[in-house]
Amino acid sequence: MYSSNLKSMTTDPKRGVYFIGTTPPKQDTDLELVAGIADKLLGRLAEIDYDGLIVYDIQDETSRTDKPRPFPFKYTHDSRLYSKIIHDKVGKPVITYKSVSQRDAADFSKWLSDAWHQFSVRDIVLVGSPSSDGEIKLPLADAYEALASHPQDFHLGGVTIAERHVAKGDEHVRLCHKQKQGCDFFISQAVYNAQATIDLLTRYANECKQQGVQPKRIILTFSPCGSAKTLEFIEWLGISIPEATSLRILGADNPLKESLQISRNNFEQILQAVLPLNIPLGLNIESLTNRKEEIDAAILLFKLLKATLDLKLAESQL
Repeated sequence: MYSSNLKSMTTDPKRGVYFIGTTPPKQDTDLELVAGIADKLLGRLAEIDYDGLIVYDIQDETSRTDKPRPFPFKYTHDSRLYSKIIHDKVGKPVITYKSVSQRDAADFSKWLSDAWHQFSVRDIVLVGSPSSDGEIKLPLADAYEALASHPQDFHLGGVTIAERHVAKGDEHVRLCHKQKQGCDFFISQAVYNAQATIDLLTRYANECKQQGVQPKRIILTFSPCGSAKTLEFIEWLGISIPEATSLRILGADNPLKESLQISRNNFEQILQAVLPLNIPLGLNIESLTNRKEEIDAAILLFKLLKATLDLKLAESQL
């Protein structure tokens, strides 16, 4: 049962954990082609040393903003199905995202049972509604309760959003509350604003100290950006990009290379501020588009940031 392997990885504070984030193929893709897409992805990843993959459950987030979506929304295959296909091929842990707001508690409980028995899903991240507008059949807090009463022992993670901390100042409280609801690790939204992440993690470490609990693993997500269209999409998703950062990327001769350098600098700033706080860290590298250049850049970014975190963790143990 591979979840115990992931649990041991995420609970060992002396090591980093390293993931690649991906989305299932579009829903109208034939299943035979889906397996081929998974093969192509895993072939690209063969050259890097990663611990597992994260499969997102894409939802239509148009309720969150009035701005038009830069890329049209298209439904994808079931995240459970793609997780199973990938896990069967590579044998590494796969964290499966699930958006919970569209189903009631009974439907969600069935989803969990099928996820466990039919798709061998063990490691999950539950995601709430992108906004308070519209019908929410199952609030995230109720989904956590349904999971707690479910007979299967899933390994649970949560989402953390530094931008929400900038706006509301209480994301560290949310993290501690989710911890009490069973979250064993957290995965961030893509980081382009280092200071927002530093502020959040510092407050989280202080809150844990006051409550007398150990901070959980925070897996920081980074994503390359090689074009104005990708930058527009990143901002549409609610990811905070400082104005100077946007101008640096758009004004560079090679925007993709510039975005990698920015991510590396941001990560080094975060590590300098956060490693002394004894928060276990990890990395998740994703490509927000299917452009080959950005996918290849994501693999390079993975190598750069993994080497950075490995070195800093080794130095901290001297």
